Amino acid sequence: MLMNLALFICVLKPCFSETYIESEVLFVFAIFVTGGKQYKVQEGDVIFVEKLDVNDGDTVTFDTVLAADSDSGFSAGTPYIAGASIEASVIKNGKGKKIHILKYKSKKNEKKKIGHRQPYTKLQIRKISI
Repeated sequence: MLMNLALFICVLKPCFSETYIESEVLFVFAIFVTGGKQYKVQEGDVIFVEKLDVNDGDTVTFDTVLAADSDSGFSAGTPYIAGASIEASVIKNGKGKKIHILKYKSKKNEKKKIGHRQPYTKLQIRKISI
């Protein structure tokens, strides 16, 4: 009875003797620069970047890949990886939520309310080439 219970528990939980192949666990990702910021992305990710001069539905290619990890291993550039690129499609261009700024100087009856909406480009990562 005790032996059958041990087999039953081993079926419910993975046994400790099981090992996972590292390439099955790792995901392909890349780190690239655009708009003065760095983004870590995988294929299929949707990201918001600083506004780019492109239209909706266009394809954008980024060659400024700083680092990448794939099945063949991790590679880092000096400063960029030669021949690496990230292909993304533009979903839309838009503006973020409004931020209200209030400037006030005491005892001077001076008040100023300003609003700002940061423009952005929404991208979907299609392909990472290393």
